[in-house]
Amino acid sequence: MRFGIFIPQGWRFDLVGIEPAAQWDAMRSLAQAADAGPWESLWVYDHFHTTPVHSDEATHEAWTLMSAFAASTSRIRLGQMCTCIGYRNPVYLAKVAATVDIISGGRTEMGIGGGWYEHEWKAYGYGFPAAGDRLRMLNEGVQIMSQAWRTGHATLDGRYFQVDDAIVQPTPLQDGGIPLWIAGGGEKVTLKIAAKYAQYTNFGGTPEEFTAKSEILRAHTQTVGTDFDAIVRSANFNTVIGATEAEVEDRLAAIEARLAPHLGDRTAGVMHNYRSEQALGVGTPEQVIERLQEMKRRGLGYAIHYFPESAYDRSGVELFEREVMPALS
Repeated sequence: MRFGIFIPQGWRFDLVGIEPAAQWDAMRSLAQAADAGPWESLWVYDHFHTTPVHSDEATHEAWTLMSAFAASTSRIRLGQMCTCIGYRNPVYLAKVAATVDIISGGRTEMGIGGGWYEHEWKAYGYGFPAAGDRLRMLNEGVQIMSQAWRTGHATLDGRYFQVDDAIVQPTPLQDGGIPLWIAGGGEKVTLKIAAKYAQYTNFGGTPEEFTAKSEILRAHTQTVGTDFDAIVRSANFNTVIGATEAEVEDRLAAIEARLAPHLGDRTAGVMHNYRSEQALGVGTPEQVIERLQEMKRRGLGYAIHYFPESAYDRSGVELFEREVMPALS
């Protein structure tokens, strides 16, 4: 199994209490520690407002961070989970990503999806198209980016996007362009787009749901004539790990105390995500290893972990690096 790690950027209230002027230092330090460690990739979210409550707390912009991480790390791959197709014109996005790939020496990934955060869309003036329209936008955008990276030019007279011999030079350093991660588990459209264009998918749920969506992806690859086994399936995991169950509970209590002043009556719902049976990344090393091994048996090839406490306490990340990753790599 391969491993990625999210770097806190504020979106999930994971930089609160750190002065804005010091937040880049915190993010850069975590990125450089991951770069020096066993992680294959680092990730950020593509969002503008905090969740699940929008607030004035900082949320740092994803592709600006990509460029900054490209210049301040040397080995680790750089991804977003996931870039929203509606927030940037796709040929402009292709240009931005190609530039980041040059800066990074060929280490950029493109996580891309249809987007879902309605409040954020409307606040920034993007409207909020119906789900079907957002997914059709994704389909057109992926075609534009793939064409731009392969050839250095893009032309598409689409329903949502029109580009006429847009020049994207220099092209990415990576042969064939930047790897595409199609994020989302929509069975009729998203997974069909993934079957046709993706090198990676990203969808979650219970182990049983993961298996079911994997089989739907397999069926789509047979329909469009691509190789199911060539697509790496990934999932994201909220991860809180401790040497004992009591330590895990102490860590959860500290996270809850930090979030409560900002989330109010939404706190319990958020913490349920860490305390439910679906919280596969929460527990002792032995518990987490057992759950991830089950996901690996079901075809999970890449696990991306979000540690909500990492800007304040890295010991959970270090425990995961020391005990979980060697058991699964």
